[in-house]
Amino acid sequence: MSVALLHNWHYSVSKLLYATPVYRYTLISRTPRDLILVPPDAWPGSADCGAAIVNGEFSFIGQTVRGGLRAWRPGGMSEAWLAELHGFDWLRDLRALGGDSARRQARDLVGDWLVRQSNWHEVAWRPDVLGSRLFAWLGQHDFFCASAEDAYRQNYLASLARQAKHLSRVLPRGTDGAGLILAAKGLVAAGLSLPGHDAWIAQGLRLLERACAQQILADGGHISRNPAIQTQVLRHLVDTRSALLAAQREVPAFLMAAIDRTAPFLRMLRHNDGGLALFNGGNEGHGWLIDMLLAQADSRGRPLTSAPHSGFERIVANRTIVLMDTGVPAPGQADASAHASTLAIEISIGRERIIVNCGARPGAREPWTQVQRSTAAHSTMIVDDTNSSDVLATSKAGRRPGNVAIDRNDENGNIWLSASHDGYGPLFGVTHQRRLYIDASGEDIRGEDSMVLEGDGKRPPRGYALRFHLHPSVQASLVQNGSAVLLRPPSGVGWRLVAEGGTVSLAESVYLGGNDEIRRSEQIVVSGVFDPPDGDGAIARVKWALKKVPKKT
Repeated sequence: MSVALLHNWHYSVSKLLYATPVYRYTLISRTPRDLILVPPDAWPGSADCGAAIVNGEFSFIGQTVRGGLRAWRPGGMSEAWLAELHGFDWLRDLRALGGDSARRQARDLVGDWLVRQSNWHEVAWRPDVLGSRLFAWLGQHDFFCASAEDAYRQNYLASLARQAKHLSRVLPRGTDGAGLILAAKGLVAAGLSLPGHDAWIAQGLRLLERACAQQILADGGHISRNPAIQTQVLRHLVDTRSALLAAQREVPAFLMAAIDRTAPFLRMLRHNDGGLALFNGGNEGHGWLIDMLLAQADSRGRPLTSAPHSGFERIVANRTIVLMDTGVPAPGQADASAHASTLAIEISIGRERIIVNCGARPGAREPWTQVQRSTAAHSTMIVDDTNSSDVLATSKAGRRPGNVAIDRNDENGNIWLSASHDGYGPLFGVTHQRRLYIDASGEDIRGEDSMVLEGDGKRPPRGYALRFHLHPSVQASLVQNGSAVLLRPPSGVGWRLVAEGGTVSLAESVYLGGNDEIRRSEQIVVSGVFDPPDGDGAIARVKWALKKVPKKT
Protein backbone atom coordinates (compact mmCIF):
# COMPACT_ATOMS: atom_id res chain seq x y z
CA MET A 1 0.00 0.00 0.00
CA SER A 2 1.38 3.42 -1.00
CA VAL A 3 1.98 6.14 1.56
CA ALA A 4 -0.88 8.22 0.10
CA LEU A 5 -3.32 5.32 0.31
CA LEU A 6 -2.19 4.56 3.84
CA HIS A 7 -2.77 8.18 4.85
CA ASN A 8 -6.24 8.16 3.26
CA TRP A 9 -7.15 4.92 5.03
CA HIS A 10 -5.88 6.19 8.37
CA TYR A 11 -7.75 9.48 8.01
CA SER A 12 -10.99 7.70 7.04
CA VAL A 13 -10.78 5.52 10.14
CA SER A 14 -9.82 8.47 12.36
CA LYS A 15 -12.89 10.44 11.29
CA LEU A 16 -14.97 8.07 13.38
CA LEU A 17 -13.06 9.31 16.42
CA TYR A 18 -13.14 12.99 15.42
CA ALA A 19 -16.95 12.87 15.15
CA THR A 20 -17.41 11.70 18.76
CA PRO A 21 -18.36 14.27 21.46
CA VAL A 22 -15.33 13.34 23.55
CA TYR A 23 -12.82 14.27 20.83
CA ARG A 24 -13.31 17.99 21.39
CA TYR A 25 -11.96 17.66 24.93
CA THR A 26 -8.69 16.17 23.67
CA LEU A 27 -8.01 19.50 21.92
CA ILE A 28 -8.29 21.64 25.05
CA SER A 29 -5.05 23.39 25.96
CA ARG A 30 -3.95 26.59 27.64
CA THR A 31 -5.56 29.60 25.98
CA PRO A 32 -3.01 32.14 24.71
CA ARG A 33 -3.26 35.61 26.22
CA ASP A 34 -2.75 37.28 22.87
CA LEU A 35 -1.18 36.88 19.46
CA ILE A 36 2.53 37.51 19.11
CA LEU A 37 2.17 38.09 15.37
CA VAL A 38 -0.56 39.07 12.93
CA PRO A 39 0.58 37.55 9.61
CA PRO A 40 0.62 40.06 6.74
CA ASP A 41 -2.39 39.69 4.47
CA ALA A 42 -2.06 42.22 1.69
CA TRP A 43 -4.51 40.57 -0.72
CA PRO A 44 -7.48 42.77 -1.60
CA GLY A 45 -11.11 41.85 -1.20
CA SER A 46 -14.22 42.98 -3.05
CA ALA A 47 -16.28 45.73 -1.47
CA ASP A 48 -19.29 44.67 -3.56
CA CYS A 49 -19.06 41.12 -2.23
CA GLY A 50 -18.62 42.55 1.26
CA ALA A 51 -21.82 44.57 0.88
CA ALA A 52 -23.65 41.42 -0.22
CA ILE A 53 -22.40 39.56 2.87
CA VAL A 54 -23.62 42.37 5.13
CA ASN A 55 -27.03 41.89 3.49
CA GLY A 56 -26.93 38.14 4.15
CA GLU A 57 -25.86 36.95 0.70
CA PHE A 58 -22.94 34.58 0.06
CA SER A 59 -21.80 33.76 -3.47
CA PHE A 60 -19.06 31.24 -4.24
CA ILE A 61 -18.20 29.31 -7.45
CA GLY A 62 -21.41 30.31 -9.17
CA GLN A 63 -23.79 29.39 -6.35
CA THR A 64 -25.54 31.89 -4.09
CA VAL A 65 -27.32 31.57 -0.74
CA ARG A 66 -29.41 34.46 0.54
CA GLY A 67 -30.88 35.22 3.92
CA GLY A 68 -27.97 34.66 6.28
CA LEU A 69 -26.02 31.59 7.25
CA ARG A 70 -26.51 30.86 10.91
CA ALA A 71 -26.79 27.13 10.20
CA TRP A 72 -23.46 27.07 8.26
CA ARG A 73 -24.63 24.03 6.29
CA PRO A 74 -27.29 25.24 3.86
CA GLY A 75 -28.99 22.45 1.94
CA GLY A 76 -28.15 21.72 -1.67
CA MET A 77 -24.71 23.29 -1.65
CA SER A 78 -21.72 21.42 -3.04
CA GLU A 79 -18.78 20.41 -0.88
CA ALA A 80 -16.63 22.92 -2.77
CA TRP A 81 -19.09 25.70 -1.88
CA LEU A 82 -19.10 24.73 1.79
CA ALA A 83 -15.29 24.68 1.76
CA GLU A 84 -15.29 28.29 0.52
CA LEU A 85 -17.75 29.29 3.23
CA HIS A 86 -15.84 27.67 6.09
CA GLY A 87 -12.46 28.80 4.73
CA PHE A 88 -13.32 32.44 5.59
CA ASP A 89 -11.35 33.99 2.72
CA TRP A 90 -14.38 36.24 2.32
CA LEU A 91 -13.38 38.16 5.46
CA ARG A 92 -11.23 40.22 3.07
CA ASP A 93 -14.41 41.33 1.29
CA LEU A 94 -15.80 42.73 4.54
CA ARG A 95 -12.47 44.42 5.21
CA ALA A 96 -12.56 45.95 1.72
CA LEU A 97 -16.06 47.29 2.40
CA GLY A 98 -14.91 48.78 5.70
CA GLY A 99 -16.98 50.61 8.27
CA ASP A 100 -18.66 49.55 11.49
CA SER A 101 -21.37 47.43 9.84
CA ALA A 102 -18.80 45.32 7.99
CA ARG A 103 -16.69 44.97 11.14
CA ARG A 104 -19.70 43.92 13.20
CA GLN A 105 -20.78 41.42 10.55
CA ALA A 106 -17.30 39.86 10.47
CA ARG A 107 -17.21 39.68 14.25
CA ASP A 108 -20.73 38.24 14.48
CA LEU A 109 -20.09 35.59 11.83
CA VAL A 110 -16.83 34.43 13.39
CA GLY A 111 -18.49 34.43 16.80
CA ASP A 112 -21.44 32.42 15.49
CA TRP A 113 -19.03 29.91 13.95
CA LEU A 114 -17.30 29.57 17.34
CA VAL A 115 -20.61 28.63 18.92
CA ARG A 116 -22.07 26.40 16.24
CA GLN A 117 -19.02 24.74 14.66
CA SER A 118 -16.75 24.00 17.62
CA ASN A 119 -17.30 20.26 17.10
CA TRP A 120 -15.58 18.46 14.25
CA HIS A 121 -17.36 18.42 10.90
CA GLU A 122 -15.96 16.70 7.81
CA VAL A 123 -15.87 19.75 5.52
CA ALA A 124 -15.44 22.54 8.09
CA TRP A 125 -12.52 20.75 9.74
CA ARG A 126 -10.93 19.34 6.61
CA PRO A 127 -7.20 20.17 6.77
CA ASP A 128 -7.09 22.49 3.75
CA VAL A 129 -10.25 24.32 4.86
CA LEU A 130 -8.82 24.55 8.36
CA GLY A 131 -5.56 25.99 7.02
CA SER A 132 -7.46 28.61 5.05
CA ARG A 133 -9.58 29.57 8.07
CA LEU A 134 -6.59 29.85 10.42
CA PHE A 135 -4.75 32.13 8.01
CA ALA A 136 -7.87 34.25 7.39
CA TRP A 137 -8.73 34.65 11.07
CA LEU A 138 -5.14 35.52 11.95
CA GLY A 139 -4.63 37.85 9.00
CA GLN A 140 -7.88 39.74 9.65
CA HIS A 141 -7.45 39.87 13.43
CA ASP A 142 -6.92 43.62 13.57
CA PHE A 143 -10.02 44.24 11.45
CA PHE A 144 -12.65 42.32 13.39
CA CYS A 145 -11.13 41.15 16.69
CA ALA A 146 -8.66 43.71 18.05
CA SER A 147 -11.40 45.90 19.54
CA ALA A 148 -13.69 43.04 20.63
CA GLU A 149 -14.63 42.39 24.23
CA ASP A 150 -12.31 40.24 26.35
CA ALA A 151 -14.70 37.27 26.47
CA TYR A 152 -14.96 37.22 22.68
CA ARG A 153 -11.20 37.43 22.26
CA GLN A 154 -10.63 34.58 24.70
CA ASN A 155 -13.06 32.34 22.81
CA TYR A 156 -11.38 33.31 19.54
CA LEU A 157 -7.85 32.57 20.84
CA ALA A 158 -8.92 29.31 22.46
CA SER A 159 -10.53 28.15 19.20
CA LEU A 160 -7.42 29.08 17.22
CA ALA A 161 -5.33 26.90 19.53
CA ARG A 162 -7.76 23.96 19.29
CA GLN A 163 -8.02 24.15 15.52
CA ALA A 164 -4.25 24.38 15.07
CA LYS A 165 -3.74 21.48 17.47
CA HIS A 166 -6.12 19.34 15.42
CA LEU A 167 -4.42 20.39 12.19
CA SER A 168 -1.00 19.46 13.58
CA ARG A 169 -2.40 16.13 14.72
CA VAL A 170 -3.91 15.06 11.39
CA LEU A 171 -1.39 16.35 8.84
CA PRO A 172 -0.36 15.18 6.31
CA ARG A 173 -3.51 13.07 6.24
CA GLY A 174 -6.87 14.30 4.98
CA THR A 175 -5.68 16.39 2.05
CA ASP A 176 -3.22 16.35 -0.83
CA GLY A 177 -2.05 18.44 -3.76
CA ALA A 178 -2.42 22.19 -3.37
CA GLY A 179 -4.64 21.55 -0.34
CA LEU A 180 -1.66 20.19 1.56
CA ILE A 181 0.34 23.34 0.77
CA LEU A 182 -2.55 25.48 2.04
CA ALA A 183 -2.87 23.41 5.22
CA ALA A 184 0.87 23.68 5.86
CA LYS A 185 0.68 27.46 5.40
CA GLY A 186 -2.06 27.67 8.01
CA LEU A 187 -0.07 25.58 10.48
CA VAL A 188 3.05 27.72 10.03
CA ALA A 189 0.99 30.90 10.50
CA ALA A 190 -0.56 29.50 13.69
CA GLY A 191 2.86 28.55 15.06
CA LEU A 192 4.21 32.02 14.35
CA SER A 193 1.18 33.78 15.83
CA LEU A 194 0.47 31.77 18.98
CA PRO A 195 3.20 31.76 21.64
CA GLY A 196 4.99 28.56 22.54
CA HIS A 197 4.27 26.61 19.36
CA ASP A 198 7.54 26.54 17.43
CA ALA A 199 6.90 22.83 16.83
CA TRP A 200 4.00 23.77 14.54
CA ILE A 201 6.31 26.02 12.53
CA ALA A 202 8.86 23.24 12.11
CA GLN A 203 6.18 20.68 11.21
CA GLY A 204 4.51 23.01 8.72
CA LEU A 205 7.78 23.83 6.98
CA ARG A 206 8.74 20.14 6.79
CA LEU A 207 5.40 19.33 5.17
CA LEU A 208 5.70 22.30 2.85
CA GLU A 209 9.18 21.28 1.73
CA ARG A 210 8.03 17.74 1.04
CA ALA A 211 4.95 18.98 -0.83
CA CYS A 212 7.02 21.34 -2.99
CA ALA A 213 9.42 18.53 -3.88
CA GLN A 214 6.55 16.26 -4.87
CA GLN A 215 4.25 18.76 -6.57
CA ILE A 216 6.40 21.43 -8.22
CA LEU A 217 8.07 20.01 -11.31
CA ALA A 218 11.54 20.87 -12.56
CA ASP A 219 10.22 23.56 -14.94
CA GLY A 220 8.22 25.21 -12.14
CA GLY A 221 4.81 23.89 -13.12
CA HIS A 222 2.47 22.41 -10.53
CA ILE A 223 1.74 18.73 -11.00
CA SER A 224 -1.98 19.48 -11.54
CA ARG A 225 -1.12 21.35 -14.78
CA ASN A 226 -3.92 23.77 -13.86
CA PRO A 227 -2.98 27.48 -14.24
CA ALA A 228 -5.47 28.47 -11.51
CA ILE A 229 -3.93 26.01 -9.05
CA GLN A 230 -0.49 27.27 -10.08
CA THR A 231 -1.66 30.72 -9.00
CA GLN A 232 -2.99 29.44 -5.67
CA VAL A 233 0.21 27.56 -4.89
CA LEU A 234 2.41 30.57 -5.61
CA ARG A 235 0.16 32.68 -3.39
CA HIS A 236 0.44 30.19 -0.50
CA LEU A 237 4.23 30.16 -0.86
CA VAL A 238 4.41 33.97 -0.91
CA ASP A 239 2.11 34.14 2.15
CA THR A 240 4.32 31.74 4.06
CA ARG A 241 7.46 33.70 3.20
CA SER A 242 5.79 36.98 4.22
CA ALA A 243 4.76 35.53 7.58
CA LEU A 244 8.27 34.26 8.27
CA LEU A 245 9.79 37.63 7.36
CA ALA A 246 7.29 39.47 9.57
CA ALA A 247 8.29 37.22 12.46
CA GLN A 248 11.97 37.87 11.65
CA ARG A 249 12.51 34.19 10.97
CA GLU A 250 14.87 32.76 8.39
CA VAL A 251 13.19 31.88 5.11
CA PRO A 252 14.22 28.33 4.09
CA ALA A 253 16.12 27.97 0.84
CA PHE A 254 13.57 25.50 -0.53
CA LEU A 255 10.81 28.11 -0.17
CA MET A 256 12.76 30.80 -2.00
CA ALA A 257 13.62 28.33 -4.75
CA ALA A 258 10.00 27.19 -5.11
CA ILE A 259 8.81 30.79 -5.55
CA ASP A 260 11.56 31.49 -8.07
CA ARG A 261 10.47 28.46 -10.14
CA THR A 262 6.70 28.82 -9.98
CA ALA A 263 6.48 32.53 -10.87
CA PRO A 264 8.04 32.29 -14.38
CA PHE A 265 5.84 29.29 -15.15
CA LEU A 266 2.76 31.29 -14.16
CA ARG A 267 3.86 34.04 -16.55
CA MET A 268 4.11 31.41 -19.28
CA LEU A 269 0.40 30.60 -19.11
CA ARG A 270 -0.90 34.18 -19.33
CA HIS A 271 -2.40 35.91 -22.31
CA ASN A 272 -1.79 39.59 -23.01
CA ASP A 273 -5.10 40.51 -21.36
CA GLY A 274 -3.42 39.47 -18.10
CA GLY A 275 -5.63 36.42 -17.56
CA LEU A 276 -4.73 32.76 -17.59
CA ALA A 277 -5.05 30.14 -20.31
CA LEU A 278 -7.89 27.66 -19.91
CA PHE A 279 -6.20 24.32 -19.38
CA ASN A 280 -7.00 21.49 -16.95
CA GLY A 281 -9.76 23.14 -14.96
CA GLY A 282 -8.50 26.70 -14.76
CA ASN A 283 -10.30 29.92 -15.62
CA GLU A 284 -9.07 33.37 -16.60
CA GLY A 285 -8.77 34.78 -13.10
CA HIS A 286 -8.25 38.50 -12.52
CA GLY A 287 -5.29 39.94 -14.39
CA TRP A 288 -4.68 42.73 -11.88
CA LEU A 289 -4.60 40.25 -9.02
CA ILE A 290 -2.10 38.05 -10.89
CA ASP A 291 0.01 41.18 -11.47
CA MET A 292 -0.05 41.83 -7.72
CA LEU A 293 0.91 38.24 -6.94
CA LEU A 294 3.86 38.28 -9.35
CA ALA A 295 5.01 41.62 -7.94
CA GLN A 296 4.94 40.23 -4.40
CA ALA A 297 6.68 37.04 -5.52
CA ASP A 298 9.56 39.31 -6.57
CA SER A 299 10.87 36.76 -9.04
CA ARG A 300 12.40 38.26 -12.16
CA GLY A 301 12.36 35.08 -14.26
CA ARG A 302 10.98 35.54 -17.77
CA PRO A 303 8.06 33.45 -19.03
CA LEU A 304 9.14 30.03 -20.24
CA THR A 305 8.72 29.21 -23.92
CA SER A 306 8.92 25.45 -23.37
CA ALA A 307 7.98 23.50 -20.26
CA PRO A 308 8.83 19.87 -21.07
CA HIS A 309 8.14 18.50 -17.58
CA SER A 310 4.73 20.10 -17.21
CA GLY A 311 3.90 19.81 -20.91
CA PHE A 312 3.25 23.28 -22.38
CA GLU A 313 4.60 25.39 -25.24
CA ARG A 314 4.36 29.17 -25.57
CA ILE A 315 4.85 31.01 -28.85
CA VAL A 316 5.11 34.78 -28.99
CA ALA A 317 5.23 36.53 -32.37
CA ASN A 318 4.77 40.27 -32.23
CA ARG A 319 1.30 40.74 -30.61
CA THR A 320 0.24 37.11 -31.07
CA ILE A 321 0.44 34.45 -28.38
CA VAL A 322 -0.14 30.76 -29.03
CA LEU A 323 -0.25 28.30 -26.14
CA MET A 324 -0.33 24.52 -26.59
CA ASP A 325 -0.91 21.69 -24.15
CA THR A 326 1.80 19.14 -24.90
CA GLY A 327 1.37 17.00 -21.80
CA VAL A 328 -0.84 14.23 -20.48
CA PRO A 329 -3.36 14.24 -17.61
CA ALA A 330 -1.68 14.56 -14.23
CA PRO A 331 -1.17 11.35 -12.23
CA GLY A 332 -2.60 10.32 -8.88
CA GLN A 333 -5.30 12.36 -7.17
CA ALA A 334 -4.92 15.19 -9.72
CA ASP A 335 -6.20 12.81 -12.42
CA ALA A 336 -9.74 13.09 -11.02
CA SER A 337 -9.98 16.66 -12.35
CA ALA A 338 -7.54 16.59 -15.29
CA HIS A 339 -8.71 17.32 -18.82
CA ALA A 340 -8.29 15.23 -21.99
CA SER A 341 -6.71 18.18 -23.78
CA THR A 342 -3.43 16.96 -25.26
CA LEU A 343 -2.35 19.21 -28.19
CA ALA A 344 -5.15 21.73 -27.54
CA ILE A 345 -4.25 25.32 -28.42
CA GLU A 346 -5.28 28.85 -27.49
CA ILE A 347 -4.57 31.93 -29.59
CA SER A 348 -4.80 35.57 -28.54
CA ILE A 349 -3.84 38.65 -30.53
CA GLY A 350 -3.06 41.75 -28.54
CA ARG A 351 -5.46 41.78 -25.60
CA GLU A 352 -8.14 39.85 -27.48
CA ARG A 353 -8.63 36.12 -27.15
CA ILE A 354 -9.60 34.49 -30.43
CA ILE A 355 -9.34 30.69 -30.13
CA VAL A 356 -9.86 29.29 -26.65
CA ASN A 357 -10.76 26.16 -24.74
CA CYS A 358 -14.11 25.99 -22.98
CA GLY A 359 -12.62 26.26 -19.49
CA ALA A 360 -14.24 24.90 -16.36
CA ARG A 361 -16.59 25.83 -13.55
CA PRO A 362 -14.94 25.14 -10.18
CA GLY A 363 -17.09 22.88 -8.06
CA ALA A 364 -19.31 21.90 -10.99
CA ARG A 365 -21.37 18.77 -10.56
CA GLU A 366 -22.15 15.95 -12.95
CA PRO A 367 -22.60 15.96 -15.87
CA TRP A 368 -20.76 19.29 -16.22
CA THR A 369 -17.57 17.98 -14.68
CA GLN A 370 -17.19 15.29 -17.32
CA VAL A 371 -18.28 17.49 -20.23
CA GLN A 372 -15.85 20.32 -19.44
CA ARG A 373 -12.98 17.82 -19.17
CA SER A 374 -13.69 16.15 -22.52
CA THR A 375 -11.53 16.50 -25.62
CA ALA A 376 -14.52 18.02 -27.44
CA ALA A 377 -14.38 20.99 -25.02
CA HIS A 378 -10.91 21.88 -26.31
CA SER A 379 -9.46 23.30 -29.52
CA THR A 380 -7.96 20.15 -30.96
CA MET A 381 -8.85 17.13 -33.12
CA ILE A 382 -11.04 14.32 -31.81
CA VAL A 383 -11.75 10.83 -33.18
CA ASP A 384 -15.30 9.41 -33.10
CA ASP A 385 -16.30 11.74 -30.25
CA THR A 386 -13.87 9.81 -28.04
CA ASN A 387 -11.62 11.47 -25.48
CA SER A 388 -7.88 11.31 -26.13
CA SER A 389 -7.47 10.29 -22.46
CA ASP A 390 -9.97 8.58 -20.21
CA VAL A 391 -11.93 11.10 -18.15
CA LEU A 392 -12.57 9.34 -14.86
CA ALA A 393 -14.45 10.54 -11.81
CA THR A 394 -11.90 8.96 -9.47
CA SER A 395 -8.14 9.12 -9.20
CA LYS A 396 -7.80 5.70 -10.84
CA ALA A 397 -5.42 5.97 -13.79
CA GLY A 398 -7.03 5.33 -17.18
CA ARG A 399 -5.99 5.35 -20.82
CA ARG A 400 -3.80 8.29 -21.73
CA PRO A 401 -1.07 9.11 -24.27
CA GLY A 402 2.05 7.09 -23.64
CA ASN A 403 4.20 9.30 -25.84
CA VAL A 404 3.98 12.98 -26.69
CA ALA A 405 6.69 14.11 -29.11
CA ILE A 406 7.69 17.77 -29.57
CA ASP A 407 9.93 19.42 -32.14
CA ARG A 408 10.34 23.20 -32.16
CA ASN A 409 12.39 25.47 -34.36
CA ASP A 410 12.80 29.24 -34.09
CA GLU A 411 14.42 31.14 -36.96
CA ASN A 412 14.42 34.91 -37.46
CA GLY A 413 11.26 35.22 -35.40
CA ASN A 414 9.41 32.56 -37.40
CA ILE A 415 8.43 29.50 -35.38
CA TRP A 416 7.67 25.92 -36.38
CA LEU A 417 6.20 23.54 -33.85
CA SER A 418 5.43 19.87 -34.49
CA ALA A 419 3.79 17.67 -31.88
CA SER A 420 2.08 14.30 -31.75
CA HIS A 421 0.40 12.01 -29.24
CA ASP A 422 -0.66 8.38 -29.29
CA GLY A 423 -3.65 8.60 -26.95
CA TYR A 424 -5.93 7.11 -29.60
CA GLY A 425 -3.53 4.26 -30.35
CA PRO A 426 -5.00 1.59 -28.05
CA LEU A 427 -8.53 2.17 -29.40
CA PHE A 428 -8.06 3.08 -33.05
CA GLY A 429 -4.39 2.51 -33.91
CA VAL A 430 -3.86 6.16 -34.91
CA THR A 431 -1.58 9.00 -33.82
CA HIS A 432 -2.63 12.66 -33.80
CA GLN A 433 -0.04 14.93 -35.37
CA ARG A 434 -0.32 18.72 -35.12
CA ARG A 435 1.98 21.14 -36.89
CA LEU A 436 2.01 24.90 -36.44
CA TYR A 437 3.81 27.74 -38.18
CA ILE A 438 3.67 31.34 -36.97
CA ASP A 439 5.52 34.04 -38.87
CA ALA A 440 7.42 36.81 -37.13
CA SER A 441 4.60 39.33 -37.64
CA GLY A 442 2.12 37.08 -35.83
CA GLU A 443 -0.37 37.72 -38.62
CA ASP A 444 0.12 34.45 -40.50
CA ILE A 445 -0.69 31.33 -38.50
CA ARG A 446 -0.83 28.00 -40.29
CA GLY A 447 -1.63 24.56 -39.01
CA GLU A 448 -2.01 20.97 -40.10
CA ASP A 449 -3.78 18.28 -38.11
CA SER A 450 -3.46 14.65 -39.17
CA MET A 451 -4.50 11.25 -37.95
CA VAL A 452 -1.82 8.77 -38.96
CA LEU A 453 -2.38 5.03 -38.97
CA GLU A 454 0.32 3.45 -36.78
CA GLY A 455 -1.07 0.00 -35.97
CA ASP A 456 -4.18 -2.01 -35.24
CA GLY A 457 -6.74 -0.67 -32.83
CA LYS A 458 -9.64 -2.35 -31.11
CA ARG A 459 -12.05 -0.89 -33.67
CA PRO A 460 -11.72 0.99 -36.96
CA PRO A 461 -12.16 4.77 -36.63
CA ARG A 462 -15.05 6.30 -38.55
CA GLY A 463 -14.82 10.07 -38.42
CA TYR A 464 -13.04 13.07 -36.95
CA ALA A 465 -13.75 16.65 -35.91
CA LEU A 466 -11.23 19.45 -35.60
CA ARG A 467 -12.62 22.08 -33.24
CA PHE A 468 -11.70 25.72 -32.74
CA HIS A 469 -13.68 27.14 -29.82
CA LEU A 470 -14.08 30.90 -30.09
CA HIS A 471 -14.11 33.47 -27.31
CA PRO A 472 -17.64 34.80 -26.71
CA SER A 473 -16.58 38.29 -27.81
CA VAL A 474 -15.67 37.03 -31.29
CA GLN A 475 -18.32 37.22 -34.03
CA ALA A 476 -18.06 34.51 -36.68
CA SER A 477 -19.65 34.03 -40.12
CA LEU A 478 -19.10 31.52 -42.92
CA VAL A 479 -17.61 32.99 -46.11
CA GLN A 480 -16.07 31.78 -49.37
CA ASN A 481 -18.88 29.29 -50.05
CA GLY A 482 -18.49 27.78 -46.62
CA SER A 483 -14.76 27.02 -46.87
CA ALA A 484 -13.70 29.79 -44.49
CA VAL A 485 -14.88 31.67 -41.42
CA LEU A 486 -14.57 35.42 -40.95
CA LEU A 487 -13.80 36.36 -37.35
CA ARG A 488 -14.45 39.78 -35.84
CA PRO A 489 -13.16 40.45 -32.31
CA PRO A 490 -14.31 43.60 -30.49
CA SER A 491 -11.50 45.71 -32.00
CA GLY A 492 -13.06 45.17 -35.43
CA VAL A 493 -9.83 43.83 -36.95
CA GLY A 494 -10.84 40.93 -39.19
CA TRP A 495 -9.27 37.49 -39.20
CA ARG A 496 -10.07 34.68 -41.59
CA LEU A 497 -9.74 30.99 -40.78
CA VAL A 498 -9.51 28.86 -43.91
CA ALA A 499 -9.50 25.05 -43.85
CA GLU A 500 -9.29 22.25 -46.38
CA GLY A 501 -9.61 18.53 -45.85
CA GLY A 502 -13.06 18.50 -44.26
CA THR A 503 -16.42 20.22 -44.07
CA VAL A 504 -16.33 23.59 -42.32
CA SER A 505 -19.27 24.56 -40.12
CA LEU A 506 -20.21 26.76 -37.17
CA ALA A 507 -21.75 25.24 -34.05
CA GLU A 508 -22.79 26.41 -30.61
CA SER A 509 -20.29 26.26 -27.78
CA VAL A 510 -20.07 27.41 -24.18
CA TYR A 511 -17.44 29.45 -22.38
CA LEU A 512 -16.72 28.62 -18.75
CA GLY A 513 -13.50 30.60 -18.49
CA GLY A 514 -14.93 33.74 -16.92
CA ASN A 515 -15.27 34.26 -13.21
CA ASP A 516 -18.28 32.16 -12.18
CA GLU A 517 -20.40 32.93 -15.24
CA ILE A 518 -21.40 30.76 -18.20
CA ARG A 519 -21.43 32.47 -21.59
CA ARG A 520 -22.65 31.27 -24.95
CA SER A 521 -20.08 31.15 -27.71
CA GLU A 522 -19.42 29.50 -31.04
CA GLN A 523 -16.98 26.97 -32.39
CA ILE A 524 -15.59 26.24 -35.82
CA VAL A 525 -15.80 22.53 -36.64
CA VAL A 526 -13.94 20.90 -39.52
CA SER A 527 -15.30 17.36 -39.82
CA GLY A 528 -15.08 14.38 -42.11
CA VAL A 529 -14.74 10.63 -42.42
CA PHE A 530 -11.48 8.74 -42.62
CA ASP A 531 -9.96 7.82 -45.98
CA PRO A 532 -7.56 5.02 -46.90
CA PRO A 533 -4.02 5.90 -45.74
CA ASP A 534 -1.96 8.12 -48.02
CA GLY A 535 1.77 7.74 -48.61
CA ASP A 536 2.52 9.03 -45.10
CA GLY A 537 -0.07 6.79 -43.49
CA ALA A 538 -2.49 9.65 -42.84
CA ILE A 539 -6.17 8.73 -42.97
CA ALA A 540 -7.21 12.34 -42.30
CA ARG A 541 -5.35 15.57 -42.95
CA VAL A 542 -6.74 19.05 -42.36
CA LYS A 543 -4.73 22.08 -43.39
CA TRP A 544 -5.84 25.38 -41.94
CA ALA A 545 -4.66 28.96 -41.68
CA LEU A 546 -5.59 31.98 -39.58
CA LYS A 547 -4.65 35.22 -41.29
CA LYS A 548 -5.34 38.87 -40.72
CA VAL A 549 -7.77 40.37 -43.23
CA PRO A 550 -6.04 43.21 -45.09
CA LYS A 551 -7.55 46.64 -44.66
CA LYS A 552 -9.40 47.96 -47.68
CA THR A 553 -7.66 50.82 -49.43
